[in-house]
Amino acid sequence: MSEHQRGGGLIILGTFLCGIILSQMPLPDFIGWARPEWVAMILIYWVIALPQSVGVGSAFVAGIVLDVIRGSVLGTNALALTIVAYVAMLLHRRMRVFPLWQQSLLVMILVGIHQLILHWVQVAVGYTGDSLLFLLPAVVSACCWPWIFLFLRRIRRTFYVS
Repeated sequence: MSEHQRGGGLIILGTFLCGIILSQMPLPDFIGWARPEWVAMILIYWVIALPQSVGVGSAFVAGIVLDVIRGSVLGTNALALTIVAYVAMLLHRRMRVFPLWQQSLLVMILVGIHQLILHWVQVAVGYTGDSLLFLLPAVVSACCWPWIFLFLRRIRRTFYVS
Protein backbone atom coordinates (compact mmCIF):
# COMPACT_ATOMS: atom_id res chain seq x y z
CA MET A 1 0.00 0.00 0.00
CA SER A 2 1.47 3.36 -0.97
CA GLU A 3 1.97 6.28 1.35
CA HIS A 4 -0.78 8.29 -0.37
CA GLN A 5 -3.40 5.58 0.13
CA ARG A 6 -2.63 5.21 3.85
CA GLY A 7 -3.46 8.88 4.49
CA GLY A 8 -6.80 8.69 2.73
CA GLY A 9 -8.72 7.89 5.89
CA LEU A 10 -7.22 10.89 7.63
CA ILE A 11 -8.21 13.17 4.76
CA ILE A 12 -11.79 11.88 4.88
CA LEU A 13 -11.87 12.28 8.68
CA GLY A 14 -10.47 15.80 8.31
CA THR A 15 -13.23 16.79 5.89
CA PHE A 16 -15.86 15.45 8.30
CA LEU A 17 -14.28 17.42 11.16
CA CYS A 18 -14.34 20.57 9.02
CA GLY A 19 -18.00 19.91 8.27
CA ILE A 20 -18.79 19.51 11.98
CA ILE A 21 -16.97 22.75 12.76
CA LEU A 22 -18.84 24.58 9.98
CA SER A 23 -22.14 23.20 11.26
CA GLN A 24 -21.45 24.65 14.73
CA MET A 25 -20.20 28.10 13.75
CA PRO A 26 -22.46 30.82 15.13
CA LEU A 27 -24.59 32.67 12.60
CA PRO A 28 -26.91 35.65 12.96
CA ASP A 29 -30.49 34.73 13.84
CA PHE A 30 -31.93 35.77 10.48
CA ILE A 31 -29.59 33.40 8.65
CA GLY A 32 -29.63 30.51 11.12
CA TRP A 33 -32.49 28.76 9.32
CA ALA A 34 -30.55 28.76 6.06
CA ARG A 35 -27.42 27.00 7.35
CA PRO A 36 -26.37 24.33 4.85
CA GLU A 37 -26.10 20.77 6.14
CA TRP A 38 -22.33 20.52 5.78
CA VAL A 39 -21.91 17.06 7.28
CA ALA A 40 -24.69 15.59 5.13
CA MET A 41 -23.17 17.08 1.97
CA ILE A 42 -19.69 15.82 2.84
CA LEU A 43 -21.15 12.40 3.60
CA ILE A 44 -23.01 12.34 0.27
CA TYR A 45 -19.83 13.27 -1.60
CA TRP A 46 -17.71 10.56 0.02
CA VAL A 47 -20.42 7.93 -0.42
CA ILE A 48 -20.63 8.79 -4.13
CA ALA A 49 -16.85 8.92 -4.57
CA LEU A 50 -15.77 6.02 -2.35
CA PRO A 51 -18.73 3.79 -1.47
CA GLN A 52 -16.36 0.99 -0.46
CA SER A 53 -14.75 3.21 2.23
CA VAL A 54 -17.51 5.54 3.44
CA GLY A 55 -20.98 4.21 4.03
CA VAL A 56 -23.67 3.59 6.58
CA GLY A 57 -21.23 2.97 9.44
CA SER A 58 -19.41 6.24 8.81
CA ALA A 59 -22.76 8.01 8.66
CA PHE A 60 -23.80 6.52 12.00
CA VAL A 61 -20.57 7.60 13.71
CA ALA A 62 -20.78 11.12 12.24
CA GLY A 63 -24.40 11.33 13.35
CA ILE A 64 -23.60 10.28 16.92
CA VAL A 65 -20.83 12.89 17.05
CA LEU A 66 -23.26 15.55 15.80
CA ASP A 67 -25.87 14.48 18.37
CA VAL A 68 -23.35 14.79 21.20
CA ILE A 69 -22.04 18.16 20.01
CA ARG A 70 -25.49 19.66 19.36
CA GLY A 71 -27.03 18.20 22.50
CA SER A 72 -29.93 16.76 20.55
CA VAL A 73 -31.75 13.50 21.23
CA LEU A 74 -29.08 10.81 20.94
CA GLY A 75 -29.45 8.94 17.68
CA THR A 76 -31.46 11.55 15.77
CA ASN A 77 -28.68 12.69 13.46
CA ALA A 78 -27.30 9.16 13.39
CA LEU A 79 -30.60 7.83 12.06
CA ALA A 80 -31.02 10.65 9.55
CA LEU A 81 -27.46 10.43 8.20
CA THR A 82 -27.62 6.64 8.06
CA ILE A 83 -30.73 6.80 5.88
CA VAL A 84 -29.15 9.48 3.68
CA ALA A 85 -25.99 7.36 3.27
CA TYR A 86 -28.03 4.27 2.44
CA VAL A 87 -30.02 6.07 -0.27
CA ALA A 88 -26.83 7.67 -1.62
CA MET A 89 -25.19 4.23 -1.76
CA LEU A 90 -28.14 2.89 -3.71
CA LEU A 91 -27.86 5.76 -6.20
CA HIS A 92 -24.10 6.34 -6.28
CA ARG A 93 -23.52 4.90 -9.76
CA ARG A 94 -26.25 7.08 -11.22
CA MET A 95 -25.16 10.17 -9.31
CA ARG A 96 -21.61 9.87 -10.61
CA VAL A 97 -22.73 10.36 -14.20
CA PHE A 98 -25.26 13.11 -13.50
CA PRO A 99 -24.26 16.68 -14.33
CA LEU A 100 -23.80 18.93 -11.31
CA TRP A 101 -27.23 20.54 -11.58
CA GLN A 102 -28.93 17.13 -11.43
CA GLN A 103 -26.71 16.10 -8.54
CA SER A 104 -27.79 19.30 -6.79
CA LEU A 105 -31.44 18.32 -7.14
CA LEU A 106 -30.72 14.89 -5.71
CA VAL A 107 -28.72 16.45 -2.86
CA MET A 108 -31.70 18.70 -2.15
CA ILE A 109 -33.91 15.61 -1.88
CA LEU A 110 -31.42 13.75 0.34
CA VAL A 111 -30.87 16.71 2.66
CA GLY A 112 -34.64 17.23 2.67
CA ILE A 113 -35.05 13.65 3.90
CA HIS A 114 -32.45 14.41 6.57
CA GLN A 115 -34.34 17.53 7.64
CA LEU A 116 -37.69 15.72 7.65
CA ILE A 117 -36.35 13.00 9.95
CA LEU A 118 -34.87 15.60 12.31
CA HIS A 119 -38.15 17.53 12.32
CA TRP A 120 -40.17 14.37 12.90
CA VAL A 121 -38.10 13.52 15.98
CA GLN A 122 -38.39 17.10 17.27
CA VAL A 123 -42.18 16.92 16.93
CA ALA A 124 -42.19 13.54 18.69
CA VAL A 125 -40.37 14.98 21.71
CA GLY A 126 -42.61 18.02 21.98
CA TYR A 127 -41.18 20.72 19.73
CA THR A 128 -43.71 21.93 17.18
CA GLY A 129 -42.90 24.14 14.26
CA ASP A 130 -45.55 25.98 12.32
CA SER A 131 -43.76 26.51 9.02
CA LEU A 132 -41.75 24.65 6.44
CA LEU A 133 -38.64 26.72 7.18
CA PHE A 134 -36.97 23.56 8.44
CA LEU A 135 -36.59 22.54 4.75
CA LEU A 136 -34.66 25.70 3.84
CA PRO A 137 -31.26 24.05 4.52
CA ALA A 138 -32.07 21.52 1.78
CA VAL A 139 -32.42 24.31 -0.79
CA VAL A 140 -29.30 26.11 0.44
CA SER A 141 -27.33 22.85 0.44
CA ALA A 142 -28.39 22.19 -3.15
CA CYS A 143 -27.13 25.65 -4.12
CA CYS A 144 -23.80 24.99 -2.37
CA TRP A 145 -23.38 21.47 -3.78
CA PRO A 146 -21.46 22.32 -6.99
CA TRP A 147 -18.75 24.13 -5.02
CA ILE A 148 -18.60 21.47 -2.31
CA PHE A 149 -18.38 18.75 -4.95
CA LEU A 150 -15.57 20.48 -6.86
CA PHE A 151 -13.67 21.32 -3.66
CA LEU A 152 -13.83 17.79 -2.25
CA ARG A 153 -12.98 16.26 -5.63
CA ARG A 154 -9.92 18.50 -5.78
CA ILE A 155 -8.89 17.35 -2.30
CA ARG A 156 -9.46 13.70 -3.24
CA ARG A 157 -7.35 14.01 -6.37
CA THR A 158 -4.61 16.12 -4.77
CA PHE A 159 -4.06 13.67 -1.92
CA TYR A 160 -4.78 10.54 -4.03
CA VAL A 161 -7.57 9.37 -1.76
CA SER A 162 -8.94 6.08 -3.03
